[in-house]
Amino acid sequence: MASLAAASSSVAFAGSCSTKSSAPLSSSSSSLSGFRVAAPFSTVKPISVRGRSIVAQAALYPNYDLSSFKFEPIREAIVAREMTRRYMTDMITYADTDVVVVGAGSAGLSCAYELSKNPNVNVAIIEQSVSPGGGAWLGGQLFSAMVVRKPAHLFLDEIGVPYDEKDTYVVIKHAALFTSTIMSKLLARPNVKLFNAVAAEDLIIKDNRVAGVVTNWALVSMNHDTQSCMDPNVMEAKVVVSSCGHDGPFGATGVKRLKSIGMIDKVPGMKALDMNAAEDAIVRYTREVVPGMIVTGMEVAEIDGSPRMGPTFGAMMVSGQKAAHLALKNLGLPNALDGSYKLGESHLENLVLASADDETSASA
Repeated sequence: MASLAAASSSVAFAGSCSTKSSAPLSSSSSSLSGFRVAAPFSTVKPISVRGRSIVAQAALYPNYDLSSFKFEPIREAIVAREMTRRYMTDMITYADTDVVVVGAGSAGLSCAYELSKNPNVNVAIIEQSVSPGGGAWLGGQLFSAMVVRKPAHLFLDEIGVPYDEKDTYVVIKHAALFTSTIMSKLLARPNVKLFNAVAAEDLIIKDNRVAGVVTNWALVSMNHDTQSCMDPNVMEAKVVVSSCGHDGPFGATGVKRLKSIGMIDKVPGMKALDMNAAEDAIVRYTREVVPGMIVTGMEVAEIDGSPRMGPTFGAMMVSGQKAAHLALKNLGLPNALDGSYKLGESHLENLVLASADDETSASA
């Protein structure tokens, strides 16, 4: 297992993408099924693939004998017990937690990532889809590239996502590169648990404050009308961050539920597209809308009737970061909004600037 954990590789493409380089190791390389593979501790010379120069760096590979490969034996019951025990332990652990983030799209993932930097904050992420990421697996109209307007690219620098730099924006060659990168870093942290294929069916309200969420398997939630009563479960939290996205079957469910129980007056829905107005508004109005519940991402546009932003993603990232620091503030912990947090990274300085407007001035 140690050799598998240590195995890693990094490929840098010469061209338009902005990447950070590191010194290669030294020895020889071999070929496997037409692909050039670096041997352990090797100096790898650049090779040409489809006219592009590729350098394999710091590659360590386990010594598999692929001609007669065989797995270690295991009992099927052990597999079942390992999955069940660990999942049930997570359910017990996060039945009462610090922050629940509802929705694992680009805003929710960015929020959870920022929160997870504090090892004392336990974060549960609820995502109704089997596949977290929301709309961030693709750009607009099912295209691959993701456009991020500056200065939100500083967040990409922090998590290590390469991009093609332009004057006022950057372009990630495939949106999935952002989503997979932030998920891999976030989910490796010990204070984070993603509950995917789980729906937040309702809110827990105590003393006019949001105190958690009501949960159920997503497939159960989608079939309440076709089956007999299938009661839900619960997850208490000190703070709930609602990042359910724009309106849809599972969209904007947090603010729509607040309206239905009379905690807010209306949810007008987002206005027509205006990228320049929309992204600033989404970050500016990311806020605690009722005690215990913070709204981030496109759900902000739904509650405020602000313009939709279209296929740009910077506001999702920075809105998620701001929501995280609002949650930290709510928990009485150091944060970037009241000056108690040491601004160690440049993107947090921009976060403070983005939140300087009076949050209470958001349109009704």
